[in-house]
Amino acid sequence: MTDAAIETAEEAKSPSKMPLILGVVALLLGAGGGFLTAFSGLILTPESNAPPASDQITPADLPDVSFVPVEPMVISLAPNSHSRHLRFRAQLEVPSQYSSDVEALLPRVVDVLNGYLRALEIKDIESPAALTRLRGQMLRRVQIVTGPGRVNDLLIMEFVLS
Repeated sequence: MTDAAIETAEEAKSPSKMPLILGVVALLLGAGGGFLTAFSGLILTPESNAPPASDQITPADLPDVSFVPVEPMVISLAPNSHSRHLRFRAQLEVPSQYSSDVEALLPRVVDVLNGYLRALEIKDIESPAALTRLRGQMLRRVQIVTGPGRVNDLLIMEFVLS
């Protein structure tokens, strides 16, 4: 009986792993082919990345603006701060027809910016997102001083803690 049990065990072979291996190879080839066609741009790409010729901006389409420089300022910071001074320089983006009006109001603009920057605490200046927030605050103050529609933007040219 023991010989019969050994013979049946030898005859019952384990199932072949060839279909599993062929399935994995087919899966890898399909995934690689799909990646290659998508990566090369044969499928799933937009029609064109370039805008139509009629929508392209030409130099004649640029807005008619001029830039009015604001006098450079050096602001003393609080005595307990790591930095002693703030060097600040900016320019105002102004519609060309108002540039002389804004230049005439530059002493008031410098005064309002100087007052605002002196009132800041060092923690307001040193945070990474401070420049964007400060720029918005300063632009709003400049727009109040110069009047509505005269200043489009405030461009910060220099903002250095030393």
